[in-house]
Amino acid sequence: QVQLVDSGGGLVQAGDSLRLSCSASGRTFNLYFMAWFRQAPGTEREFVAAITGSGRSTYYVDSVKGRFTISRDNNKNTLYLQMNSLKPEDTAVYYCAADRRSGLRSSSQYEHWGQGTQVTVSS
Repeated sequence: QVQLVDSGGGLVQAGDSLRLSCSASGRTFNLYFMAWFRQAPGTEREFVAAITGSGRSTYYVDSVKGRFTISRDNNKNTLYLQMNSLKPEDTAVYYCAADRRSGLRSSSQYEHWGQGTQVTVSS
């Protein structure tokens, strides 16, 4: 079992950067496939990025490739999302998610969720 706490959101201007963090409890963090999702008002929760337990492989939705970087520090039980060149369309609540299965891109497949952190990008 793992519990997740998201943080790092805020209000920024277009072109700025933010780094989100997701702190996990438990001793088996390195066994979890981790992901970031986001949800804007009136839309479905959208896959943003994911990373394998070892951190060797990462996956991104096309709209954030080259701007966002997902990473993890298994010694600190923490997942990160570095977001650069932010755009107004990146505005959403961002959630971290964890599951023991790898390669998941659908929000319905993930077992564990953070509470979400709001990211607002003004133009």
